[in-house]
Amino acid sequence: MLASLIGEVDALKPGNIHRFSGGHGMRYEDFITSAEASAGPLCDSGASVGRRVLGAIEATRRAVGTNTNLGIVLLYAPILRACEASAEAGQIQPVLTEVLGALHNDDSRDVFAAIRLAQPGGLGRSGRHDVYREPDCSLLEAMQEAADRDLVARQYANGFMEIWGCGLPWLGEFLARWNSVEWATAGCYLRFLAEYPDSHIQRKFGADVARRICGRTADVLKRFEKKKNPGSAVSMLLEYDRELKDTGMNPGTSADLTAASLLLHHLGA
Repeated sequence: MLASLIGEVDALKPGNIHRFSGGHGMRYEDFITSAEASAGPLCDSGASVGRRVLGAIEATRRAVGTNTNLGIVLLYAPILRACEASAEAGQIQPVLTEVLGALHNDDSRDVFAAIRLAQPGGLGRSGRHDVYREPDCSLLEAMQEAADRDLVARQYANGFMEIWGCGLPWLGEFLARWNSVEWATAGCYLRFLAEYPDSHIQRKFGADVARRICGRTADVLKRFEKKKNPGSAVSMLLEYDRELKDTGMNPGTSADLTAASLLLHHLGA
């Protein structure tokens, strides 16, 4: 599990944090520290999804004092719960569906507390299932309510469809092409950012800006995919990285979906 957390932050992901460049007031080292701090609570045997999320965010907050991994933690917790309940890696997907269906109000309470503690940018208030109020619903119901505006919530609502149906195949495609997990991770990230308006960008800057970033990324991705040696794309990707960071664009949700895809890859799903 830790390998996927570190592997995600090692990959060159324009606009996000990676070993080539920090940004948005955060450093690469913060994410490595966060990965190490959150690994224990996320893998806590027998713990509910909500307890894993809250424990991981509390540990992260103690370690780095800022939100570096809320989306990743929200995606990892049910996957790891399902993996624990599954006898074989190949059974993770149906067991994950069962895990999501069994989420209840206690999970909502813990996850709402974790979100308040993490203080993600652009969170705002909600008319229903507001994280600043006592939850009156299961965590699955809360995520279903937010699914149309948040890609992480949508994974809970649709059984992690974008992870199984897009992220994993994209990783496999790039691995077959370049035989490098690091560059396959970068490729997967760019695909997510080109195909889906990033929820974090959309919350902060609006839907039109998020869609514009999709189009801009599609152009970068097209040039990246033509490279026989992905290492030759470093300068191009760092140029796009600066472009995004100079305008405050942090495609955090695309990175979260990539990290979850990488976790399932490492689990042999």
